[in-house]
Amino acid sequence: MRGLNHSLAISHGKYQEESNDEDADCIVPVAAAVPQDAKVTPLRTQELVGIAGKEATMLTVEYPPGGSSAEHRHNAYVFVYVLEGAVVMQVRGGKEVTLGPGQTFYESPEDVHTVSRNASTTKPAKFLVLFVKQEGAPLTVPAK
Repeated sequence: MRGLNHSLAISHGKYQEESNDEDADCIVPVAAAVPQDAKVTPLRTQELVGIAGKEATMLTVEYPPGGSSAEHRHNAYVFVYVLEGAVVMQVRGGKEVTLGPGQTFYESPEDVHTVSRNASTTKPAKFLVLFVKQEGAPLTVPAK
């Protein structure tokens, strides 16, 4: 079981989740979908007892003013909750929405996340993300 002892490493614009837990067995690529100037803070990864082969990962993302990410996928059920500021989100075929504190966004495993950006060019934005996915699967992968 992986817990709170996580950090992110940046190498050539790619992010990797690293765990210092003794029983963690891998470094999981997060991918370049997260902008280099964003702050990503992994909070917890937990096996979902009773749902074979599934785990949940929770993290926060902080976009600086004008920050955004490239088009990507998650191959996971993704729940977003805006904590501060405002973000613009859209999945392929869906409507672009601007979300403020307390508002939520959902992505299915089949969705391609086409827009993820800070709505402001002067204020930062912060949101909480919960992924439900296959154990050990990467959090983010390039869009096809």
